Amino acid sequence: MIQFGTGGWRAIIGDGFTKANVQLLTAALARKMKDADLSGFVIGYDRRFLSKQSAYWAAEVMAGEGVLCKVINYDAPTPLVMFSVKYFDLSFGMIITASHNPAIYNGIKVFTKGGRDADETVTAEIEKYICGIDPETIRTIPYEDARSSGLIEEINPQNAYLDSIIRGINIDAIRSRNLKIVLDPMYGVSKTSLQTILLTARCDVNVIHERHDTLFGGRLPAPNVETLNALKNYVMESHADIGIATDGDADRLGIINDEGEFVHPNQILVILYYYLLKYKGWHGPAVRNIATTHLLDKVADAFGETCYEVPVGFKHISGKMIETNAVIGGESSGGLTVRGHIQGKDGIYAASLLVEMLAVTGNNLSQIYDDITNEFGHLVMAERDYRFTEQRKAEIKQMLMEEKKLPEFPCEIEKVSYLDGCKVYFKNGGWIIARFSGTEPLIRIFCEMQEKAQADQICDIMKDFLGL
Repeated sequence: MIQFGTGGWRAIIGDGFTKANVQLLTAALARKMKDADLSGFVIGYDRRFLSKQSAYWAAEVMAGEGVLCKVINYDAPTPLVMFSVKYFDLSFGMIITASHNPAIYNGIKVFTKGGRDADETVTAEIEKYICGIDPETIRTIPYEDARSSGLIEEINPQNAYLDSIIRGINIDAIRSRNLKIVLDPMYGVSKTSLQTILLTARCDVNVIHERHDTLFGGRLPAPNVETLNALKNYVMESHADIGIATDGDADRLGIINDEGEFVHPNQILVILYYYLLKYKGWHGPAVRNIATTHLLDKVADAFGETCYEVPVGFKHISGKMIETNAVIGGESSGGLTVRGHIQGKDGIYAASLLVEMLAVTGNNLSQIYDDITNEFGHLVMAERDYRFTEQRKAEIKQMLMEEKKLPEFPCEIEKVSYLDGCKVYFKNGGWIIARFSGTEPLIRIFCEMQEKAQADQICDIMKDFLGL
């Protein structure tokens, strides 16, 4: 059964991710489009094993179903595909990617009009169509035949995408600073886009881990504190102003500051919101998911704005941003977007905006974050991931979500939310959440407190209570 999670459909290659399932999902989307009399579709793919071939399989199904299909026929960042849906005013788009998942995974992300992540209503409809399709009825046209007949059109929207980012940042301010930057695409797809933008801004740019490697150098293609040691060392050795990493499909980023320290995505989100409000004079709320720092709320409140909390999944963030005309939306896993750009997370644009901030303020990242915490206080997050059996998953769900049992915490509880998992809010301003990942077979625990030791302690209490 093909089921969508918080970041599209993902499965292990050769197990759930097969040619038959790629064709089945695509046929369901094509028939949904035809039934709704919708047209306009674009497909992209990243550097994962089978991504290009899977994009061709999908395009052949679209052609067989009579749906005109644009194909970005080179390794493409996810944000570029989202931009293309918006730029060409298309009804749908998809990219073949498993984002930051391990190399044994691949998957498909689906986008709707305007370049948004498909929400639960859309993905539930696709799943319903899937259930009603006999695979024997799926029609295909060979890729080259469909291209020759005009059913498939190969496109290159990269210049339009890059121009939109360059227009959205203060390129002149960056040119005046002669910044030294190290990029780590993590063997993914961000190099060309980011390097082009930064070289246009006259930055001194060095790149590591740029070759095509479907195993991502044996690492998880997720830019976190465990995976960016090489970037950290390069930043320190070259005395760079900043190190920028992106995940496998370039919709998330990770940052190493000038002192060789990993800058948590929570901090990046807070820093950029603060910069947009204070230095650029923007006005408007912020949106974060339920497992992201509450320091964002404090910054919003200080500027007379509101911070909205939504479930995990960027479709919830982009939807609330549109509803509230928010300035910024993001998540603790490294994805964010800003008003006026695409309606989904974009590590390339976020990185460009961070570089602009360094140039405009004349400060480094550590100084800027120190200014924020001196004004609004310091919060520290502890994060834990645990694997489980299906039996344990059912037991944990029943205990937390149905029986609503909680451990004894050393802090007084203010309220409990079951919006997405189980989140406990403490009266001292801290919180803890336990929720099942929508992209991997993991249960995740996040806790934010004023002290790291206390956050670790409360994580341990929840871990022991759940028997993990």
